[in-house]
Amino acid sequence: MTTPAPTRRRFLGQAALSATAFTFLTPETLFAQAPKAYTVQQIIDLILKEGNLKPIPDTVDTIKSGSPDQAVTGIVTTMFATASVIEQAAKLKANFIIAHEPTFYNHRDDPEWVKGNEIVKKKQALLEKHKIAVWRFHDYCHSLKPDAIRYGVVKKAGWTQYYKNESPALTIPATTLGDLVKHLKTKLGIQKLRVVGDLSQPCSKLAIMPGAAGGQRQVSIAEAEKPDVLIVGETPEWEGVEYARDGRLLGSKMALIVLGHAVSEEPGMEYFVEWLQPKISGIKVTHVASGDPFQWV
Repeated sequence: MTTPAPTRRRFLGQAALSATAFTFLTPETLFAQAPKAYTVQQIIDLILKEGNLKPIPDTVDTIKSGSPDQAVTGIVTTMFATASVIEQAAKLKANFIIAHEPTFYNHRDDPEWVKGNEIVKKKQALLEKHKIAVWRFHDYCHSLKPDAIRYGVVKKAGWTQYYKNESPALTIPATTLGDLVKHLKTKLGIQKLRVVGDLSQPCSKLAIMPGAAGGQRQVSIAEAEKPDVLIVGETPEWEGVEYARDGRLLGSKMALIVLGHAVSEEPGMEYFVEWLQPKISGIKVTHVASGDPFQWV
C-alpha cells in the first residue's frame, strides 16, 4: 500500500479534524456570532433593567404606535417624533423611535384629546405607512442616574467637571451674562435665547432646569439655590418670568435665560445614544434632532 505524500497526509488530517469539529457544533454554536434580534418590548425592558429603573405607576412612558412584538431594525432617539423625524427614521431603515415628549400633542398622547383631529389622523397614517413604533421615554429618562436630560445639557455645554451630586445648581468660572448667552447658543446650537437681566453683569453660579419643570419648581430652586442665573427650557410667562423681572426691580441680581423647550432637552436625547448603543448589539442607534419649531423673524 502506498503511503500518502506528506502534503496529502496533512490535507486529509485537517479535513478529518474539520469534519469532527463540525459534528459537535450545535445550532446555538453555529449562530452564536449572529447579531441578536430584539423586539420593541425587549429594547424597553433592556433600558429599564440597565438603568436600574423601577416601574413607575401611571407613567406616560407607553408605546404610542406600533406593536411591542415588532422586530426592531434600527432605533432613532429624538425630542419629538415629528413628521420630519418619522421620514428620516424611515430613510435610515429604523422602525423604532424613542421620543422624550408627546407624539400626539398632549401629555398622555390621547388621540381623542380633540375629537376628529385631522393632523393626528395624518400622523397615525404616516407611522403606519412606515411601520414605525414610537415609545415615549420621559419619566424613566429623568429617573436615570444621572438624569439623562440634564446631564446631556451639561455635557454638551462642556460643564461636566462642575456637575456635582445631580444638583441643578453648579458653579462655572466667572463670566458675564452676555458671554454665557453666547456660549450656550454656540454649544447647544440655539439660534435665539430670551433673557431677563443685564448682559454685562458677572455670573458664576447657575441653576439648570431644561424642559418645562413648571413655574413653582423653577421658583423653588431659585429661592433655595440663589443662583446668579436661572436657565430653563420654558416657563409660564406669568410665573417664572415675572418672578425674575420683579426680583430684579426689588433688588435681586438673578438673571433668567429661557432656552426653549425642544432645544433645551434635545442634548439629553442625543446623549442617550451614547448610553444605549453599547448595551445593544447588531442594531444602530441614531439621534435625529426634532429641532427648534420656531422661525425667528
